[in-house]
Amino acid sequence: MFNGGMATTSTEIELPDVEPAAFLALLKFLYSDEVQIGPETVMTTLYTAKKYAVPALEAHCVEFLKKNLRADNAFMLLTQARLFDEPQLASLCLENIDKNTSDAINAEGFTDIDLDTLVAVLERDTLGIREVRLFGAVVRWSEAECQRQQLQVVPENKRKVLGKALALIRFPLMTIEEFAAGPAQSGILTDREVVSLFLHFTVNPKPRVEFIDRPRCCLRGKECSISRFQQVESRWGYSGTSDRIRSASLLVLLPIDSCFPSSPPQTRSAAPRCRPLLPALAAPRTRGQREGRGGSRGRVPALPCPVSPQGPDSHYGTKGLRKVIHESPTSGAKTCFTFCYAAGNNNGTSVEDGQIPELIFYT
Repeated sequence: MFNGGMATTSTEIELPDVEPAAFLALLKFLYSDEVQIGPETVMTTLYTAKKYAVPALEAHCVEFLKKNLRADNAFMLLTQARLFDEPQLASLCLENIDKNTSDAINAEGFTDIDLDTLVAVLERDTLGIREVRLFGAVVRWSEAECQRQQLQVVPENKRKVLGKALALIRFPLMTIEEFAAGPAQSGILTDREVVSLFLHFTVNPKPRVEFIDRPRCCLRGKECSISRFQQVESRWGYSGTSDRIRSASLLVLLPIDSCFPSSPPQTRSAAPRCRPLLPALAAPRTRGQREGRGGSRGRVPALPCPVSPQGPDSHYGTKGLRKVIHESPTSGAKTCFTFCYAAGNNNGTSVEDGQIPELIFYT
């Protein structure tokens, strides 16, 4: 094209959907392998590289975004990653949001995301935030969306723009006080939904509700384990009741396939299946149950998590310690576990004796 008539003729080619700076970056890369991208041009350059099928430049743009991913831009980059079909970048954004949920939802870009991105985040079981604060952020998003759609910012329209996202708020994970002070008075829920949730909080057996009651389990950090037992004895019998752990200050997993066996015990099988206690973020707080401090985190009660009896008589742990302190070998951080007797028929489980050989937790 640089020979013949076109060489002496001034010709302009319009590219209406490509920014000049991004197109210049593309040309420089094609002719000199020079990568010229920055925070202001990376997204338009990524779009241009995809439009003209230059995968090497795409890779440079994605790598730049990964290195500059932070909590305050995670939602903006997640939206772009989904738009440009970059699953690896989207996955990294979601992981960042899981680890820094509070900072991410308070960032300016949160209210700018589209509904599908909001839904993708609310579906996750790994968000590290209390549900009532998540609800507050979603309400802020709905107000911004009403303005984008030029709708009056009233409860009816907030519910309308939220659509399927509203059903993903896990109202049953809130305390009754949190629900009464916030969602119940927001006007976003119908009267029938408010009544059914109040019944869920106050009566037993709990009636079914239309909202998810599954805890958001935050499995983050390094896996650690502790055991309170100093000795193993036999035999432990089963009387049809359950062994249980009543409260935990952080997410604890019970290795339910590696309870003390009838043969000489191993504390843990090669690949145990684990049943999680309710995580601290989702645990209901009831009057009189809050205990001291555990490590650097407040101790928050979790619901009892029974391990059903099964199989023949077995060995059991004895000489249990009332307090076990785990110290991280790398950071030196300490996590304190305090074991207390829980009233009720627990099949003989106590501070001294029990059938659960160890607890797995995440620092």
